[in-house]
Amino acid sequence: MPGFVFQINNVQALGLAASQGVLALMPFYWDQNDASRAFAKRFQDKHPRKIMPNDMQAGVYAATAHYLKAVAALKNGRDGKAVVAKMKEMPTSDPLFGDGTIRADGRKIHAVHLYETKKPAESKGEWDYFKLISTVPADQAFRPLADGGCALVKG
Repeated sequence: MPGFVFQINNVQALGLAASQGVLALMPFYWDQNDASRAFAKRFQDKHPRKIMPNDMQAGVYAATAHYLKAVAALKNGRDGKAVVAKMKEMPTSDPLFGDGTIRADGRKIHAVHLYETKKPAESKGEWDYFKLISTVPADQAFRPLADGGCALVKG
């Protein structure tokens, strides 16, 4: 069973020896591709403790970037409802989470990855903690819209 709230920060705190073999579901890992590594380097350089970003921090960045794209497309950010509608209308393709969408219920849909925490001997250095096991495609990673019961979705 994977840890649903197990992130890079947990491994940093516990150490690889204690964390090895733990499975973790994450939509973002700093070392997943060139774009995520570039973002992580910029983040780490600016962070006072020089940590690598976790998926929550990357999510705030990606959400803010998407918001700013919607405002730019509208040429106006004063009408919050219009901005949200534009955000849902536009694809969320970004270098950290890949292609995705925002559903009518506000859920951001993107792929989710299953990682395994490396053994200490497998790690190439600090912050090299996870190896990719598999990827759940965006259309399978989240509960279907019809099953959510969200009041924002008109039946």
